[in-house]
Amino acid sequence: MTRSILALSGADRHDFLQGLITNDVAHTKDGLVYAALLTPQGKYLADFFVFERGEALMIDVATSLAPMLAQRLTMYRLRADVQIAQADVIVSRGTGAAPEGALPDPRNQALGWRAYGAADLSDNTDWDALAVEHMIPESGIELTPDSYILEMGFERLSGVDFKKGCYVGQEITARMKHKTQLKKGLAQVQIEGAAQPDTPITTEDGKPAGHLHRIHGTSGLAYLRFDRANAPMQANGATITI
Repeated sequence: MTRSILALSGADRHDFLQGLITNDVAHTKDGLVYAALLTPQGKYLADFFVFERGEALMIDVATSLAPMLAQRLTMYRLRADVQIAQADVIVSRGTGAAPEGALPDPRNQALGWRAYGAADLSDNTDWDALAVEHMIPESGIELTPDSYILEMGFERLSGVDFKKGCYVGQEITARMKHKTQLKKGLAQVQIEGAAQPDTPITTEDGKPAGHLHRIHGTSGLAYLRFDRANAPMQANGATITI
């Protein structure tokens, strides 16, 4: 998936972003911060990485989400001293020897490094294989506008800070963390048979149980109703087990 960089400059950039996103902007002094922007109802809008470069906060986001994210940030800007612009920076990533200046991916050490510069230094890592192995959701596939980030594993992926204070959608996210047990969520599944991505999953008696997303070999990522996933399930003739 191609990536774009948004640059936030201006004296209020830290406070501005801190009040909007799920993670603590202060951690950018230590490296990459993985975070999301949510709706007021706590649903997913975009996920991204934030890092410092000079007098700007840089946001590494999927190119397909960049215009919407820039528009949303502009909407929230009001009178804050913040300027939002697209930066001419190439995003590289890999799992081999890290180039100078590369930053560790904060979601999981198996995901290697990300680098930002004038040339593409990416290696030939099989990212879908790593995503399935380590349950890493991706925008437009597992992460959709109906997603709640805790169901998608954002706590495990260091994408949410429960001590940072208020942000858009914080109340719903905190309630899901402290007052409920997740009944649905992302899971790694084993597949027996010829399954296809983007396939509904049902119980053996035909009740909806979830949705199959990316597949690698005999494993896959699925969004499941956990109360219906305690027995073998079906996805277009293939057998699915959690």
